[in-house]
Amino acid sequence: MKWVTRDYVHLDRMACVWLIKRFVDPAASFSFIPWGQEDSRPLDHVAFSIPNTELSPHDANGTTFQKILKKHLIHDSALEELASVIQKGVDHVLHDYQPSKEDVHGQIAVGLLAVSEGLMLSHLSDEAVIKANTPIYDALYDNFKVHAIVKRSGQTIPPSNGLGPTLATQFLRRVLKENP
Repeated sequence: MKWVTRDYVHLDRMACVWLIKRFVDPAASFSFIPWGQEDSRPLDHVAFSIPNTELSPHDANGTTFQKILKKHLIHDSALEELASVIQKGVDHVLHDYQPSKEDVHGQIAVGLLAVSEGLMLSHLSDEAVIKANTPIYDALYDNFKVHAIVKRSGQTIPPSNGLGPTLATQFLRRVLKENP
């Protein structure tokens, strides 16, 4: 399928590109139109994060990421956690949301925003920004996924015992490998 969104992909739209490629349409191709020229988009492409479309930009009905999850009936606890991060990042940018120390998703959102903005500055095309961001979203997803598996199974991540993350990382890698 062909998909279209506005240029200068950032947090929500970057997450959407990642979600589409990983869970909706692995063969997806993307076009990027300049802001303010949304009406000139190719009509044979699926539009996302473009005003007045089914998968409109973030609004009272949620982020575009959440809208894609809902439209494609994707139920995955790790993606729901990522959706929370994206929502809090959008709230941080648009509504000056400031996460508390206990708000892990909010803290991740602020960090993800900083990385996202840095990658937008260090790469000149949307394609390059997407390529640079993709491993970050893969890593966040894997982190949320493996921690959900550990929680559901009642397992405990081993303490580091002064060895740094070695034991915990080995354990989590094994859990993730056993639960693709």
